[in-house]
Amino acid sequence: MDQSPFLKLNRWKWWLLVAINVFFLIAGQAAAVLLGRFYYDQGGNSKWMATLVQTAGFPILCIPYFILRPSEEASTSSTSPSIKTVALLYIVLGVVVAGDNMLYSVGLLYLSASTYSLICATQLAFNAVFSYFLNKQKFTALILNSVVILSLSAALIAVNDDSEGPSVVSNGKFLLGFLCTLGASALYSLLLSLMQLSFQKVLKKETFSVVLEMQIYTSIVASIVSTVGLFASGEWKSLHHEMEIFSSGRASYVLTLVWTAITWQVCAVGVVGLIFIVSSLFSNVISTLSLAVTPLAALVVFHDKMNGVKIIAMLLALCGFASYIYQNYLDDIKARRSRTDTDVQETHDNSSC
Repeated sequence: MDQSPFLKLNRWKWWLLVAINVFFLIAGQAAAVLLGRFYYDQGGNSKWMATLVQTAGFPILCIPYFILRPSEEASTSSTSPSIKTVALLYIVLGVVVAGDNMLYSVGLLYLSASTYSLICATQLAFNAVFSYFLNKQKFTALILNSVVILSLSAALIAVNDDSEGPSVVSNGKFLLGFLCTLGASALYSLLLSLMQLSFQKVLKKETFSVVLEMQIYTSIVASIVSTVGLFASGEWKSLHHEMEIFSSGRASYVLTLVWTAITWQVCAVGVVGLIFIVSSLFSNVISTLSLAVTPLAALVVFHDKMNGVKIIAMLLALCGFASYIYQNYLDDIKARRSRTDTDVQETHDNSSC
């Protein structure tokens, strides 16, 4: 493990850094979702452009990469995978990221921001399932409870009449948006498990720079795929017309796309920071919490109606989140006790010698 400057921080500075990254993740994700909905509401209609901006801001990640990368990391290990293996890994993951972002874009096109966010919260349930099969995470009663509750939350949204949705979409388009968002949540959870598996089996380390490199290179691949999709679909021809008819003006159109790209990368900084400072699981839990909070922001910004079904679905999502986080709290206590017992045993053995 690299000697990161974070490891030398005292406790309160560590908590401050965690809080900053939590803020980046929650604020970045909430703002990105709201800006994405704003893009569609104001006349934007390009699904590939909405997909592209989710990864096009990747150069922002180069700032923390070069500033915070430990100097000792320059040396390469003899066990490091070949360049071809790493390149193939990033290409495959990047293509999956592009496909996942496309599903999210279609979902947000046909759903209100609050409905979209509540469905996305099911990614925690999917994460538990994929972690069980791919990362050998135990499936406890609390985890099962979380999966069931989050599934019920999604089921309530599925049968809810989202009549306040964008442009009062038809039932068919609402169903398409629901299925795309649910599929995107499942694919994102699978992606997280595959990334964790990649760190363990292929890259064989999970350091700050390696996590950021994966984020940057997969974003490059995803941006290339999205750009190809934009031109291959012919949607690029309508971008000028989109800008002209954008309700809040041409400047607002450009700024919306730019700030959407920036906020997604602010979210990415928070995700990567929490993965490195705490854990990938904690990062995903906070991401899910953000998705449960976003409907409240949508209520203020877009005046989304929070009917009884949505309120119950949000409360269920929060209960599922609480069940999941409590299980991780118990796991953390168990791990701390195990480390303490090991340290005591080693101390005893050394004193005996």
